[in-house]
Amino acid sequence: MSKRELIEPNPGDKRYIRRDDQGRITESVDVGKSLAADQRQHAKYDAGRGQGDRGDRPKH
Repeated sequence: MSKRELIEPNPGDKRYIRRDDQGRITESVDVGKSLAADQRQHAKYDAGRGQGDRGDRPKH
């Protein structure tokens, strides 16, 4: 499982992407929507580094 990578293809358009083994983009999601969805979800498991969309993260 690859880490999320932050890209900005156009000014003001930030996205989280994941790449497959060949380096091709397999998943792309807008940062604002992703962070909002992260806050709404209550997953059972803790997420590792770079995997914030795949589990809970501790609140700071």
